[in-house]
Amino acid sequence: MSRNALELWVGLFVVAGLAALAMLALRVGNLSTVNVTDAYKVTASFQNVGGLHVKAPVTMAGVKIGRVSNIQIDREDYSAIVELSIDRRFNNLPTDTSAAVLTSGLLGAQYVGLEPGGEDTHLKQGDRIEITQSAVVLEQLIGQMLFSKAQGDR
Repeated sequence: MSRNALELWVGLFVVAGLAALAMLALRVGNLSTVNVTDAYKVTASFQNVGGLHVKAPVTMAGVKIGRVSNIQIDREDYSAIVELSIDRRFNNLPTDTSAAVLTSGLLGAQYVGLEPGGEDTHLKQGDRIEITQSAVVLEQLIGQMLFSKAQGDR
């Protein structure tokens, strides 16, 4: 094999490796999917959102139906107000739908999971999801376990 052919194969291998790394970075960063353009926005209040971030998926029954579009602090009760952009194809979510901050996969990416209720009325633009469950923070659970263990040893 000539030197030029060997350099060509090495170059192709390096380009393929860089493309694979870029693809992995996009998948891990959750940037590979397009934003929801035709959506309606609803809000939900959480005591703790953990590592939830803007553009995190909103799912129902494991299917992505939207994205987190904004996260801010409520100045009155210091809770996190999360704005969800939900695709208009899913405009039949009952008003008693619940929302939870969940963790997926080994890397611990967080997302909002919706669980539909049974009301006959549906969520509309600007509505608020009242039933929420905050993120489970592993460090707090470990701290509580260690504290209770220390109290039991006394």
